[in-house]
Amino acid sequence: MQHAFRLGDAEHNIALSRSARAYRLHVGEQVLDVDLAVAADGRAWLTLGERHLEVVVATRGDDVFVHLDGEAYQLRYRHPLDRLAAAAGGSAADHIRAPMPGSIVAVSVKAGDAVTKGQTLLVMESMKMETTIAAPRDGVVAAVAYEKGQTFDRDALLLSLERAAG
Repeated sequence: MQHAFRLGDAEHNIALSRSARAYRLHVGEQVLDVDLAVAADGRAWLTLGERHLEVVVATRGDDVFVHLDGEAYQLRYRHPLDRLAAAAGGSAADHIRAPMPGSIVAVSVKAGDAVTKGQTLLVMESMKMETTIAAPRDGVVAAVAYEKGQTFDRDALLLSLERAAG
């Protein structure tokens, strides 16, 4: 399956496959053997073909922070379903998904409500931290999938928006 990562303003399509000793990273026509190993002292090493580089990787939701070869990068994972929706003329902004597993603390809207970009839709809790989920654009709430107190997994569809009539 193709995956997409955003690096700066550019989106890069990649795929991973298995090789006898590690993984293969497919980027366009280029194929690289890759491996990520963690040493006993906690340092991580990335092997790209014949190169062995020390790397620091941290994640926050769909963001991946990489410090490699003296440079820092921030990548954003783009879910394949969001890409398919966009290709079909829909919008990822039509489907608000959970950035992490959690539970609903408050729901501020109901189906049929008109909302404006930035308006609070719901508040979720994950690992004792509250996160406010705001409208990514103006629209009308098509459906709210969870009620206060209900739990969900990462990537669960929390709420759907549709274009306002008119």
